[in-house]
Amino acid sequence: MAGGYTIKGTGPDAYLAGGRLTIDLDALVANYRDLAARSAPAQAAAVVKADGYGLGLEPVARALAGAGCRRFFVALPHEGVALRRVLPDAEIFVLNGLFGQEAAAAYREHRLMPVVNSQSDLSVWEAYGWDGENPRPCAVHVDTGMNRLGLTFERARALASENALTRALTPILVMSHLACADEPGHPMNRRQLESFQAVKTLFPETESSLCNSAGIFLGGDFLCDVTRPGIALYGGGAVGGIANPMRPVVLAEARIAQVRRARAGESVSYAATPLARDTIIAVASTGYADGYHRAASGAAVPLRATRAGASGFIHGQEAPVLGRVTMDLTLFDVTALGEDAVAVGDHVELFGPNMPIDRVAEAAGTIAYELLTTLGRRYHREYVGDGA
Repeated sequence: MAGGYTIKGTGPDAYLAGGRLTIDLDALVANYRDLAARSAPAQAAAVVKADGYGLGLEPVARALAGAGCRRFFVALPHEGVALRRVLPDAEIFVLNGLFGQEAAAAYREHRLMPVVNSQSDLSVWEAYGWDGENPRPCAVHVDTGMNRLGLTFERARALASENALTRALTPILVMSHLACADEPGHPMNRRQLESFQAVKTLFPETESSLCNSAGIFLGGDFLCDVTRPGIALYGGGAVGGIANPMRPVVLAEARIAQVRRARAGESVSYAATPLARDTIIAVASTGYADGYHRAASGAAVPLRATRAGASGFIHGQEAPVLGRVTMDLTLFDVTALGEDAVAVGDHVELFGPNMPIDRVAEAAGTIAYELLTTLGRRYHREYVGDGA
């Protein structure tokens, strides 16, 4: 059970799938509660964009709502529409703003609050947003240094002055986004905080939000009124250089399709990576079509010529990737486990409790966000825990 409904396995049947994902909703809830405690006295919202960071919007959102989360952030309006069907009473903010007047009707119908990022967003929402007790509710995003989305400080000041007279909008939240919070000592963090403190004075009656997952660990004045954890909810490390305190949420495994033996001097996979010794090879049914990135091959890929590749975990031991990861198959060196230790039908852990996702991401030259959000549709998925 999770949030009052039963979750069954999703995706292809377990006996037909090349891999399986086990998603621990209890761990997700424990992470939310941990981050909420770190955020206090601010309120912790939850970022559930990209299909709940690849883990399934509905089970993720229900589990978080069951843990007391009432505010949610998505990136796109269609994500907000999907989330509204799951959580009829939640506050839902759409980070990427308005997509023009055609989209405004969907925001009204599904009670989605745009994050106003530009003059275009302002114009559309003033013209096509809803009227009522709280006319045209929204969040106001002010850029403090990322140069990605957000109003300039000057435009925000003009908006605050104009809106004090017209009350055309009802800003629920004023927000910005940290660029370097994963590096606690980076001077950009302090510069952005100081800029945002000036922004907050423009909207003295409006709640404020600056922190993503990493920002929560900065604490103090960074916390403001609302925090917006994302990757840390799902078990990823938010801050570099420290032990990750979050519980792993996802166990990704691939089925072994074949075990074979090759002699020293023979080669493996595309581009014929040579073997330095006699090797026992476990051929796993996963590849870049499943989100196990080709770059995890390490030195077998020219762009990663100086990087060690990823490893899997099977029967209590690590097993390095051999040669190039391909679309549907990845080879693992299981020689150290000995003869007949690995059999067809066994599963190798790609990432999870024994093989941290951040370590695998680093081996692939990427980040945990990308591994999660590119998980393919060919896994059998099981949700465990009740999210309580």
